[in-house]
Amino acid sequence: MAGDGVTSELPQVFQFSTDAFRKHERVSAWREAFGRTLLNIDIAPKSPEDFRASATMFRVADLGLIRASTSAADQCNSPSLITNDNVCFGGVMDTQWSATQLGRSAEFSAGDAVLMSNCDVGALTFPDECRYTVFALPRALVAPLVPDLGAVFARRIPAESPALRMLMQYLQLGQDDHLASSPELQMAFIDHVCDLLALALGATRDAAELARTRGVSAARLRAMKEAIRKTCHRHSLSVHDIAAQYGVSARYVQRIFEQGGSTFTQYVTEQRLAAAYKALRRRTPAGLPISTLAYDCGFTDVSHFNRLFRQRFGCTPTDVRNAARSRAER
Repeated sequence: MAGDGVTSELPQVFQFSTDAFRKHERVSAWREAFGRTLLNIDIAPKSPEDFRASATMFRVADLGLIRASTSAADQCNSPSLITNDNVCFGGVMDTQWSATQLGRSAEFSAGDAVLMSNCDVGALTFPDECRYTVFALPRALVAPLVPDLGAVFARRIPAESPALRMLMQYLQLGQDDHLASSPELQMAFIDHVCDLLALALGATRDAAELARTRGVSAARLRAMKEAIRKTCHRHSLSVHDIAAQYGVSARYVQRIFEQGGSTFTQYVTEQRLAAAYKALRRRTPAGLPISTLAYDCGFTDVSHFNRLFRQRFGCTPTDVRNAARSRAER
């Protein structure tokens, strides 16, 4: 259960590993440096002498996100460790586990998730070594979006839930894209996370409609952009391919790209140009023609590529390659 990890005093990224400590120090180090400083929870390892854990925490405004791995253990809070009324949501990636809170006990499979209340005593049990992801938000951001928030604590959210899968993917992509770069992006990111969380939990009618027009579209757009980044070298890549991959219409894809500030074609071209620029700076073989490099990055017309490249970077592909070689020879 993530606790004070969302306070503004913490750094943007915090990393911890018991590997930095001697075996007999690991449990107490985790307990003090991570468990009580960041999460406000305690731990009872299944095998204290073999205990190992590591975690990375990312903070974006009011949202604290933690990705961790741990040996088999129980994690719990107590009245003395309760310091806020945040809610936290998370799941274990690779093994069975369980949660207890408010008189409820639930068993979970790999990929399932659960919502927990930080102002109530609760526990998570990891019977085996595992990896998990958890994030915390102020209760006030989530409560208006879910009809009866108290009723969903310690309830299983199944791994096959489309909203859950979209939420977890959006968290990963948001982390990879460093969404803390501006206050505006921070708040938009948190809004979208709240939308997707509400859908996974069972949003109110109004919140569900808002999520469909805000959070779901944003998550789909980010996922589509990631798919394009990975496949932009394919000459046949089209809006119809992306639409089919996500089970939507081609017009829907075009519309959400336009709402995001660019067209589908503009985004694909930008990714191909970026790939070509990076390749040229990596000291491509002297004998490799620019036309071959352009083709490998998804362009079929070298003249068109050269014109777009100059418009985008203010120089020719040859200029970039020559500059990279000059730096390497110094």
